[in-house]
Amino acid sequence: MTVCEVCGNDYARGFEVHTDGEVHAFDSLECAAQLLAPTCENCKCRILGHGMEAGGRYFCCAHCARIRGVSELADSA
Repeated sequence: MTVCEVCGNDYARGFEVHTDGEVHAFDSLECAAQLLAPTCENCKCRILGHGMEAGGRYFCCAHCARIRGVSELADSA
């Protein structure tokens, strides 16, 4: 059994994520994303796909980056 560190659910099919030298236990991808996925600096959405990073700042897309004054990022088309 795995006890999720986000919601506390004790679940037989839980899983662990090993990242940055740490081990985290979860019962769902939703809880894993809540704890581990970066948040867009502009719109505050969780970045679950190919986000963008500039100078340690995370964005979900180039549009959000431009709103925050980061002009060197471009979306793939």
